[in-house]
Amino acid sequence: MLIYNITIQLQHSIHEAWVKWMQEKHMPEIMNTLCFEKCQLVRLLEVDETEGVTYAAQYYAADYKHYNNYIQNFATIFRKDSFELWGNQFIAFRSLMQVVN
Repeated sequence: MLIYNITIQLQHSIHEAWVKWMQEKHMPEIMNTLCFEKCQLVRLLEVDETEGVTYAAQYYAADYKHYNNYIQNFATIFRKDSFELWGNQFIAFRSLMQVVN
C-alpha cells in the first residue's frame, strides 16, 4: 500500500472555504479516478500557524500501477484546478510513502 501525501499550508483568509472545497469537491473528484482506495484530510498540530494553517491530504493506492496512473493521467489537471481557484494563497509539497506493517 502506498500513501500519496500532499502537505498544504494555506493562508488564513481561505481556510474555511478551502476545507469545504477539499471535502465536498476536490477529494471526491480524485477518488472518482479510481486510482486510490481511500483518502483522508488531516490537520497538522503543534506547528507554527503564523503564516497559515497546514493540512495533509493523503490518498492510499494499492500499488505503483494505480499511483502512476494518477500521476500520468490526472495529477496535472487537479493541480491546475487548485491554482486556478486558490492562486498563490497556498503552498504544497508532495511525498510518496509506503505502508510498513
